[in-house]
Amino acid sequence: MRLRRVIAIGAAATAVVIGTTAAVLPSSQVGRPQPLPAFTATALAARYATDSRMIAAAARTASRTGNTALAHALDGMRGHHFIDFNPRGPGLAAEVIGNLATAKRVAILVPGSDTSLTTFDSRGTSSPQGGALALAAEAHRLDPGNHLAVIAWLGYATPGTFSPAVLTSGDAGQGASALRPLVDALARHGYQVALICHSYGSVVCGLAAPHLPVTDIAVVGSPGMDAASAGALHTTARVWAGRGASDWIQAVPHIHLFGLGFGQDPMSPAFGARVFAAGTGGHSSYLKPGDISLRNLAYIALGDLMAVTP
Repeated sequence: MRLRRVIAIGAAATAVVIGTTAAVLPSSQVGRPQPLPAFTATALAARYATDSRMIAAAARTASRTGNTALAHALDGMRGHHFIDFNPRGPGLAAEVIGNLATAKRVAILVPGSDTSLTTFDSRGTSSPQGGALALAAEAHRLDPGNHLAVIAWLGYATPGTFSPAVLTSGDAGQGASALRPLVDALARHGYQVALICHSYGSVVCGLAAPHLPVTDIAVVGSPGMDAASAGALHTTARVWAGRGASDWIQAVPHIHLFGLGFGQDPMSPAFGARVFAAGTGGHSSYLKPGDISLRNLAYIALGDLMAVTP
């Protein structure tokens, strides 16, 4: 009996140490984001060209050092439109799909755990680039004349799915700090901005949300937003939540104890989000072409609220 008590106390103490330490310190460091360019055709074209050269140089370095997976991933990114890129550590990248210079609305995809430059487009629509392409294509199908640009945003060092850091908000805090300046700059330029946040990315969006100038925050496959309710996010944005019927995230306990966990389930009526249909898919299916979740997320990105399936 005494041994059992000692073990329980030790386990609780370990949880406190891991939770509080990871909540304060992010699991890994990344380089600084680039200063944002002016959102004009000329300035954006110059940034795209500069970042394409940086990506090519990083690909050569990765190949020379034997990192073939990263080299292959970077080769696939060359020639695309990036407004941010930094190869340090797991890397930073922000790719624009569509014409940002003429857009009126911008949707930012915020990814979850195990996302890096190596996986930026290696997992189909569950990767930032593939998901952004699918969202932009669906928005064009629904509204061919739309003025939407989509940003596949990898602006923070994401935690590993099976690491202690994924249970805490340490990396999410780093991500929120990086996301706010981008959103603020877009809003100042006059864009209407929507955040689409997957899995651990919804914790990032929850921490960034207070007083952020966005019209909508949509979370899918969320473990929680580090908030007790939509009202506790202190945002004027519409808060949406969706979860596929086969998503394993539904089994995650919604707690917030000793720095571990992210609080109330956004799908719960008590949270107060606008729940939308997300189909029968699993944790990585939300942006799969033909799925109802992709259609609803595209309507949210377009600002066509009445078309969203509850």
